[in-house]
Amino acid sequence: FMVLPLYSALDRLDKSLIEASLDLGAGHLKTLFKVVVPLAAPGIIAGVMITLIPALGAYLTPDLMGGTDSQMIANVIERQFKRANDWPFGAALSFLLIYAMFALIALQGMRKKTGEVK
Repeated sequence: FMVLPLYSALDRLDKSLIEASLDLGAGHLKTLFKVVVPLAAPGIIAGVMITLIPALGAYLTPDLMGGTDSQMIANVIERQFKRANDWPFGAALSFLLIYAMFALIALQGMRKKTGEVK
């Protein structure tokens, strides 16, 4: 899932900016971190969100793949509700998970809004 938004962001990248950066004396690593990454940041953030949201909600896959010793956040929340019978802590963890995702989506929205003004 991460490949598609990243490919789209890198495909839209203006190659002349990379060429200009290299012509003006920046090295390949400096060009990567000062030119390519900031221009591809919306695609990177979108890809992270596309892969993170299903990964946070999946609790069956880590149990099947990693066994009962896996400590994914969805598994911890599920254990608090079902096995430990600690509903307040499970609800608090669920709230933190939802709040973290809301913060990521809000940051992405603010980034798009400030990008349109310029």
